[in-house]
Amino acid sequence: MGKKKTFSDIELADLSAEEIINKIKYDNYSLLTTLGSENLRKEMIPVGRACNTAINYFFSTTGPKHDIEKHNQAARRKLVKTLSRLTPGSYDGMPKDSDRGLVVGFNHPSLGEIARILTMKIDIMGDKPMYFPVNLPWYESLAPNSDRIERLGIILTPTITPSTWRKMDLVEGTVRYNAGKRLKKDFRDIYTNLSDAAIKKGGVIFVAPSATRQTTVFKNAAEYNKTESIIPTMSVLALRLLSDPEINCDFLPLAVLPPQGYKRGLNFHKSYQLIPGKCMTASYIRKKYFTTPHPEILDGFDWDFLKRIADELPKKFWY
Repeated sequence: MGKKKTFSDIELADLSAEEIINKIKYDNYSLLTTLGSENLRKEMIPVGRACNTAINYFFSTTGPKHDIEKHNQAARRKLVKTLSRLTPGSYDGMPKDSDRGLVVGFNHPSLGEIARILTMKIDIMGDKPMYFPVNLPWYESLAPNSDRIERLGIILTPTITPSTWRKMDLVEGTVRYNAGKRLKKDFRDIYTNLSDAAIKKGGVIFVAPSATRQTTVFKNAAEYNKTESIIPTMSVLALRLLSDPEINCDFLPLAVLPPQGYKRGLNFHKSYQLIPGKCMTASYIRKKYFTTPHPEILDGFDWDFLKRIADELPKKFWY
């Protein structure tokens, strides 16, 4: 791919978030490098290279190549078979494919559960499209292969998490800071708009409420004890989706139980458990949390959702 290109100050100010994304995908640009965060981009190069090599392998060694849909299906089957061996996991009790949309929120102790979730989705949910907001370093590492990733039924959208934003160490008031702040919001808007369209089509949205790799479900005891606020990831999504009366989607808490001695990476050949918690249906959410005709927040939803994840795990993973 060669050396990454950077955006000029004029491009940062004038290009839309969609145009920025397209340049990352197709023209070898790096927003991270532009914003002075080359180190964050480099951290993900090995994992991204491994993922891209694997995806190219699945497509190049399967057929029939003259029939795109059959080729995609063959690549998906091969992906499941390979990942089941390299990144094993169990997912008994997960809901099967249905016409209803599904939002799955999971605790995020490592990179390893991403591969297991991917295997589970393709194995039991078939061709249903899967939408995944991924942190910008992850996104940039996978973007060159985005078209093939979408052929596997996986649609990625970039996000700048609070943790990544802090690591960027941008100086307030500068061109880079202003651009980063704008794109942080615009990326989130793209994701929420896409989520709305996806759920109406019966798609599956996977999201980590912590917005970063975190050993426990709740960030700390203060969150668990309700003396510190929780990032309102799940409630913002529920409010956005379920304010539309045409949408009836379920919110599924998914508990990730990593293997003994796990690391923050992919943990090859070690088995994870993906344990579905008690599902929250659209009717239940509307009845309990939509306390006014047009609420601005869903009070208590994030804590209740995280608690349903924690209930499926040993207490050491709670906080």
